[in-house]
Amino acid sequence: MARYSPGPFTAGDLIDRFGGQLLHGERSLALSRLAPLESAAPGELSFLSAARHRRDGEATRASLVIVSVALVDALPAPTARIVTPDPYAYYAAVSRWLASRQQPAEPAQRVHPSALIDPSASVDPTAIIGPGCVIEADSVVGAGARIGAQVVIGEGARVGADTRLFARVVIYPDCEIGRRGIVHAGTVIGADGFGFAREAHGWAKIAQLGRVIVGDDVEIGANCTLDRGALDDTVIGNGCKLDNQIQVGHNVRIGEHTAIAGCVGIAGSAVIGARCMIGGGAGILGHLSICDDAVISAMSLVTRSISRPGLHTGVFPLMPNADWERAAVTLKHLPALRDRIRRLEQRLPIDAADSPAPVPGVDAPSNDPKESS
Repeated sequence: MARYSPGPFTAGDLIDRFGGQLLHGERSLALSRLAPLESAAPGELSFLSAARHRRDGEATRASLVIVSVALVDALPAPTARIVTPDPYAYYAAVSRWLASRQQPAEPAQRVHPSALIDPSASVDPTAIIGPGCVIEADSVVGAGARIGAQVVIGEGARVGADTRLFARVVIYPDCEIGRRGIVHAGTVIGADGFGFAREAHGWAKIAQLGRVIVGDDVEIGANCTLDRGALDDTVIGNGCKLDNQIQVGHNVRIGEHTAIAGCVGIAGSAVIGARCMIGGGAGILGHLSICDDAVISAMSLVTRSISRPGLHTGVFPLMPNADWERAAVTLKHLPALRDRIRRLEQRLPIDAADSPAPVPGVDAPSNDPKESS
């Protein structure tokens, strides 16, 4: 398998750009690429940011490792190292820099001849429009935007400066994406939300009259769907990061810098605060709110609003709904029941506290004279 190689660079290049203290190595140390700690080869750069990877650090063959002060000795003696307070953030910055060195050359024609652009659309002359794109009436594409192959930008939609849309992204009419965004292949922004009114003989569609508004510096993974609002807009705040295959229902509002892992489903009109983290496969019911700085464990189901920041987990087995409701009420009261049992045990004699409780119908005194004889 071919290795990702951004071309040669040196330890000195990294120090000059990103800082840090170079130990056990020379600035002229030549490097070819970033590589995982456990598979890095001589001439490659890696990083060690967590104690749980210490064993990989002790066995690494990388020529240079980005590392914290706490783990600086968890590397083979000859390994050069860059010591920095936050190795993971340092690695992220290096990765972006190396990726920028791999940017494809700009095409000879900024607008591919096969693109269809309505005369009323405004496309900045510095934007790049790929083959097979459709840009409809009154839409706007900002400066430096890169629009991949077969992207559709609907009537009146707006794509901000320096935003990149990968192949086959669809932006429905009147929706907006801010500056410096990234939207990966296959994502659909602005399709109708799931709105129907039940009638005697079926379902009547409710027109979805809102938009989707995506802020600046947002990254959206592949094959996500962000539904347009029914009346108000669906809003994704600045700096949000969405993984692949996420469903965002109509009228959902997501606060700034919230990160959402893959396969999360968010039902309509949910409001999620700023700086939240939502684990993969989680489900969030509609019309509830989640406060700022909440963390939702993977595969959790959020069935009611969350008003306190911190880690929240909720996993319950599937069962008939009536049984589930009774079990959920009991589970909610378990901490109080535990405390009551502890208080009762403290009042009982030691022997009584250690004895198992009588089981009705089993431990009751017998009235059979044969057993008493």
